[in-house]
Amino acid sequence: MYELLFWNYQEGIYLNHHLVYEAIADGELVEGLEELPIEVILNRITKVFAIWEKVDNSSWKNPSGNGAFHIRTTTQSIKIDCYGTEGKTMDKLVDIMEEFKCPLYDPQVPERFDEFNE
Repeated sequence: MYELLFWNYQEGIYLNHHLVYEAIADGELVEGLEELPIEVILNRITKVFAIWEKVDNSSWKNPSGNGAFHIRTTTQSIKIDCYGTEGKTMDKLVDIMEEFKCPLYDPQVPERFDEFNE
């Protein structure tokens, strides 16, 4: 499994990314994060992955059998668990979230890929 996490800080707020990740993983709300348009984002993912089999409201499976992903949300975050998913598929998910100004936090690295990185 490979985790992708997305959130957006409120203007002027910049927190420790790993602590934010841990709070999100525990399902906690984090002071300083924006609320996200979760339904709009999920609809966008559904549209982009229209040829994928939608297993349930939060899981998609590649019809070629090459990967799957599951999405967990809070009002402030999107966590996508990828199972055998190709890099180009994960890149599509990252691109979708960038449309909503939510950069990727990759806990495997760990690094957040946003304009504040140097």
